[in-house]
Amino acid sequence: MHMADLGGYRLHYKVEGPKDGTPVVFANSLGTDLRMWDPIMPLLPQGLRILRYDKRGHGLSDTPDGRWSMGNLVHDVEQLMDLNGFKDAIFVGLSIGGMIAQGLAAKRLDLVRAMVLSNTAAKIGTREMWADRIKTVEEGGLEAALDGTMQRWFSAKFRDTIEYTGWQNFHLRTPVRGWTGCAGAISGTDFISSTSGLRLPTLGIAGSEDGSTPPDLVRETLDLIPGSQFHLIRGAGHLPCIENPEEYARVLCDFFASQGVS
Repeated sequence: MHMADLGGYRLHYKVEGPKDGTPVVFANSLGTDLRMWDPIMPLLPQGLRILRYDKRGHGLSDTPDGRWSMGNLVHDVEQLMDLNGFKDAIFVGLSIGGMIAQGLAAKRLDLVRAMVLSNTAAKIGTREMWADRIKTVEEGGLEAALDGTMQRWFSAKFRDTIEYTGWQNFHLRTPVRGWTGCAGAISGTDFISSTSGLRLPTLGIAGSEDGSTPPDLVRETLDLIPGSQFHLIRGAGHLPCIENPEEYARVLCDFFASQGVS
């Protein structure tokens, strides 16, 4: 277990792979922790130097006081990458993790040489929508929003599997304050202008059954970045790395190879 002291609060993170490997950072979704990526880890090239972490208020990380902005979340991973010597990295971000990727690339291009924007967008939802969801969770916990979240996140087919129960419970373990704090950061984020100025290799991934960030929304964000690629995983929802890890990992490996990683 590794904990990084970022000045008054600590983030939990994990580094795997050879010290001289290609640096790759993974940032997961709202309401999950770094274990979200477990299904694809064995399917990736052995030569990668991988950094995964729990956002503030998630997993084993601390939950700082006060209101959080997307800038705070970007600064967290910026510090974490600097601390661990991750420069010129490929950044893989899913949902809020993809927003963090966009914010970091706009701020510190020395840290990000390419990015994967998975099931995300430059702007997700409206302030009113997020205010309603935050109120629901504050008053009734994540259980109060569970059915709607799971329907948006997972395909009907996956919700009939035994594995689904485990991922549902995984989500429910998220601290309420961690969820609402990061949801508030999403609600105040609009990266359309800054993302349209990015010029770096970018792959977008969407799930055909995603009710949180539908394929068209992901495409709209990719269209802001000239030369970007797009891949649709059919039959999967908001977390295709869980529903279809084999295809997800293959798409990542193909993108890594296009960046000179074998």
